[in-house]
Amino acid sequence: MPFSFLLRFVSGLALVVLLFACGSDAEVPTSSAPAAAPRTDLPPVPVPAFDADSAYAYVAKQVAFGPRVMNTDAHEAAKEWMVQKLANYGAKVIEQNFTATAYDGTKLESTNIIARFNPEMADRMLLAAHYDTRHVADSELENDPAAVVNGADDGASGVGVLLEIARQLSASAPNIGVDIVLFDAEDYGEGGGGDQNSWGLGAQHYSRNLPPNVPRYGILLDMVGAKDARFAVEGVSERYAPDIVNKVWGLASTMSKFAPYFPRERGKAVTDDHYFVNTIARIPMIDIINFRKDTKTGFVAHWHTGDDDLDVIDKETLRAVGQVVTAVVYREGNGTI
Repeated sequence: MPFSFLLRFVSGLALVVLLFACGSDAEVPTSSAPAAAPRTDLPPVPVPAFDADSAYAYVAKQVAFGPRVMNTDAHEAAKEWMVQKLANYGAKVIEQNFTATAYDGTKLESTNIIARFNPEMADRMLLAAHYDTRHVADSELENDPAAVVNGADDGASGVGVLLEIARQLSASAPNIGVDIVLFDAEDYGEGGGGDQNSWGLGAQHYSRNLPPNVPRYGILLDMVGAKDARFAVEGVSERYAPDIVNKVWGLASTMSKFAPYFPRERGKAVTDDHYFVNTIARIPMIDIINFRKDTKTGFVAHWHTGDDDLDVIDKETLRAVGQVVTAVVYREGNGTI
């Protein structure tokens, strides 16, 4: 998850700045998009229960590989495991290989993993997370120059949720096509307020090289595993995909156990993978990301530090995010959201 905030780019996101000025408790604007009509051509598919224990195991497996830093054996081993896991769940898996150039000139051998469920369906939605980890522990909250980022929350948590959703898709196919995309080369960006385009290199490549049957909207998961997480409405999501914000936060508000995780508050606008999907691919995409008002960074205290390890992961947070997103997928297929 990158450091730079898009609020620096006032000319491109003036509306976002104005929205933030309304205060964190302001309501999200009501979407003008019509509600989906109930599907009549296919019988509805029940929403399955999300298994948080399974998602946690997927997170633990990734962490066990070690830091998944670009151009390392751990990164390659984790990639191969994820490709095989998604293939085992019946997805049509595309390995989108490319070489990216990092801000410091490093050539990054990269692979976006695109897993297509119901690949024959033209009507599709996109679920995504990044699987690489930060190459340096450069948070201002980190005091150890030798610290390494294991990326349990920042990377592995989103992937773990999506792998569990993939398992559910294989067991009970929804009435909609689903692309699960695991972005690479997200977290090798320039810190300290550097070039925003140095982040999300995998998302940039994907957005310029879309597979057939482009998804009509997307949901990005980033840092979705920490205890007491609060997923305020992220600014770029609200700017480019307000209808999707309303779908997800609106549905979460009806799920009493999980509603507290999705407060109708405004968070910051951040440079994350969804920014490039929105601006390059023109696919409306939101970011479910954990904001914190009690830290200097605006993120969890373990962000980009050596403390981002398995002990920060909470199964109830994984369950909340996983169940809400699973419900969105199946209800979208049923035409009931």
